Amino acid sequence: MSDHAWLPLFPLNTVLFPGGALPLRVFETRYIDMVRDCMKRDAPFGVVRIKSGKEVGVAAQPDSVGCLAHIVEWDMPELGLLMLQTSGGQRFRVLETRTLPDQRIEARTELIADDADAPPSAELVACATALNTVIKDINEAARASGEGGFSPFPAELKLDSTCWVANRWCEILPISTLARQKLLELTDAQSRLAIVHQYLVQHGIVAGDKSH
Repeated sequence: MSDHAWLPLFPLNTVLFPGGALPLRVFETRYIDMVRDCMKRDAPFGVVRIKSGKEVGVAAQPDSVGCLAHIVEWDMPELGLLMLQTSGGQRFRVLETRTLPDQRIEARTELIADDADAPPSAELVACATALNTVIKDINEAARASGEGGFSPFPAELKLDSTCWVANRWCEILPISTLARQKLLELTDAQSRLAIVHQYLVQHGIVAGDKSH
């Protein structure tokens, strides 16, 4: 990104995590132009949660931390509609924004270092085992739909990684986008996994620690 100081932002009512898979349906001219420019430069754009405002129309106010989205695949099934598959890269912090005449937002950013992976733990094993079951169920449902159902999970599973397991759970838990955003902003993978584990125990998805 060094050759392009201003990062184009795509404000959405969702939160992208590193290593995540995010399909996007792009139909607004301003964002089709943005995506084309990124593809030309083989550069990512930034996905940020909308703090206030809407996805369409006047520029929305983005949250202060987002995630780079790398374009993996694209298709234009009809004129004026781009279908993208994107992959979550590194997180970034928004330092300054500017709004372009077409109401697109660009930002000066600083990258946030990737979380260090924590040593294996009982929490990781419990969360990873449950996640593996969920992934299989969702993938089977996507295949059974017969309509090119999309799996929200990357092809390569990293069930021995605290970062990866915590991030995938953060994407699929039925929580608010604000709660998801707070989890994205944590800079410690073990803390993120601990919160996920607590949620799964409270909702009976994994067993609690019987020693307590």
